[in-house]
Amino acid sequence: MLKPAVDAARRSAPWLALSMLVALLDQGSKYWVEAVFQRGERLPITDFFNLVLVYNPGAAFSFLSDAAGWQRYVLIAVSLIAVILIVALLAGQSAQGLFRIALTLILGGALGNLWDRVAVGEVVDFLDFHLGAWHWPAFNIADSAISIGAALLVVDGVFGKKQ
Repeated sequence: MLKPAVDAARRSAPWLALSMLVALLDQGSKYWVEAVFQRGERLPITDFFNLVLVYNPGAAFSFLSDAAGWQRYVLIAVSLIAVILIVALLAGQSAQGLFRIALTLILGGALGNLWDRVAVGEVVDFLDFHLGAWHWPAFNIADSAISIGAALLVVDGVFGKKQ
């Protein structure tokens, strides 16, 4: 009776560990940026890239950032649901391909940003790409992992083997 659960845990363990590594890299980078920069401080690196310390109380691209504060709790709840679903998918999935890599990246990113929402109240962003005066919304390693994971899910959905 325990064998299926043990098998699922064994299959999932490396992917969960990799997700934790992504989350730790994200948190380490945010810790460094917060230690070195003041809120709003910007360091030009190239003609198109700056390091900057900004805080985003909203979701992707600052969606809901101007809400009255309730968004923090909604986004924490959504993140927790996503984490639970992704862990369940990783445990139930026997495939080792692109789908698992995508879920692993999304999970690591979700954990990194979830930690910020719980501990800081908002997400720490610091990667600022721009073209002249036009700036892409600042983001972080967790956001990058989520975006790459989502793109890999699309690629897997279009080009992956159909069972």
